[in-house]
Amino acid sequence: MLDDRASPTLSEHPADDRDRRLASVVVVISTLLFLAAAPFAKQPLPPSAAFIPIYESALVLNDLITAVLLFGQFSIRRSRSLYVLACGYVFTAFTAVAHALTFPGLFAAGGWLGAGTQSTAWLYMFWHAGFPLFVIAYAWLRGREEAMPPIRLRAGAAIGAGVAMVLLVVCIFVSLATAGHRILPEIMAGNSYTPVMPAVITTVWVLSGVALAALWKRRWHSVLDVWLMVVMAAWLFDIALSCVLNAGRFDLGFYAGRAFGFLAATFILAVLLLENAILYSRLADSHAQLVAANKELDAFSFSVSHDLRAPVRAIKGFASILEEEHGAGMDAEGRRLLAAIRESAERNSRLIEDLLTFARLGRQPLSTERVELEALVRQAIQELRDASADGRRIDFEVGALGDAQADPALLKQALANLLGNAIKFTRERDPAVIEVGRREAEAPVFFVKDNGVGFDMRESGQLFGVFQRLASARDYEGTGVGLAIVQNVVERHGGRVWAEASVGDGATFFFTLRAA
Repeated sequence: MLDDRASPTLSEHPADDRDRRLASVVVVISTLLFLAAAPFAKQPLPPSAAFIPIYESALVLNDLITAVLLFGQFSIRRSRSLYVLACGYVFTAFTAVAHALTFPGLFAAGGWLGAGTQSTAWLYMFWHAGFPLFVIAYAWLRGREEAMPPIRLRAGAAIGAGVAMVLLVVCIFVSLATAGHRILPEIMAGNSYTPVMPAVITTVWVLSGVALAALWKRRWHSVLDVWLMVVMAAWLFDIALSCVLNAGRFDLGFYAGRAFGFLAATFILAVLLLENAILYSRLADSHAQLVAANKELDAFSFSVSHDLRAPVRAIKGFASILEEEHGAGMDAEGRRLLAAIRESAERNSRLIEDLLTFARLGRQPLSTERVELEALVRQAIQELRDASADGRRIDFEVGALGDAQADPALLKQALANLLGNAIKFTRERDPAVIEVGRREAEAPVFFVKDNGVGFDMRESGQLFGVFQRLASARDYEGTGVGLAIVQNVVERHGGRVWAEASVGDGATFFFTLRAA
């Protein structure tokens, strides 16, 4: 069902004929079961004390797992529609808990939480009216996702805020159904319905129909959309059997309707779990292929770089001999051509050394220890000053960096590349100001900031690719390997690296490391 798709999540997979056929089969089977049960919905059955706790415990567990999986996809996609739908499943889980606690005779004769005779019935109404509203909001947001900015709040904070808001809403509904149950119309008389019930339940039932229609009318359906339509169809059958066609509690409609409700809770969970299993399998295969490809690339780069060293050295040597023995007799054009040969040979030599450095990273074992970052940065700065003195004033501002758990040789190499990059792109600034510091977030974040030419953030996707050079960097020396080395080193330490910049206003490179 989910193989051979380009997009990584159910919310983005376009539903194909297989998905629609499978969903249609499930709806047809559900419809046949509903039609078979409907004529007998009023048939009384013996009350089962164990049914409600078993049914609602399983329901809560299903809904919470579904919410966690949807929040996981939200944290990747930052999609408002996924966020709302995940909150909807949290709502159903919390409301199901309250429904069970207030159910008469389950934990106490009149139910817990100060329940009255109408509390459980009204919680069912709030529950089955609330979830369709979340689905309607999901469908509305899906059609406008591209026009809206993604949620910028950190995923953990956004999820926590969503869960807190849902809990607040559920608490309001619980308070209304328990402490305020006397102000609500009576819809239950013992285990039977009052004449008011049809009007109330019709409103609830219509909301599920509206949610189904909102999903259906979308021009483009994802796999998640298709299965949500199946869920809403099952909810329609649930409400019809549980509250429309039956006579009250503990008849066939009461039990059968809740079975449909449990099936509805299971559909999305099942396809999400299946998707996770398939994606994990793909990830494992991709990782194995990537490791093999990297080993082959490292070996190839190492071998080719070594093979290229000799001819480049020969070119540089012959150019030096020509200059020493015949330079005095050359005309201006000959000296220009000789200088071009030497410059090209020097550039190729630097490129080969960078390639060898990059290839060694895959071969060199990681040997971590406690590293005093400030001392390592100052050491790298001094070596760069000695190697690239060009008469400019360069002000280095090094803040308190603390310690990190890292391989000092590899980390120094990464720092030297970041600092060298900052020096290079501030060549038109006098003084050049390069700041190295640390800021606290969920984990320590270190940065190297310059006041150089900066770059357009629309090109930032090319920054860390091997031999990838930004359009704004083509007038500057470089091989396009240095930042790839930085990323390799940082990621081998379990961190990540990224950049922020604006044209003409400098650039800041951030990276994370594990604190010692």
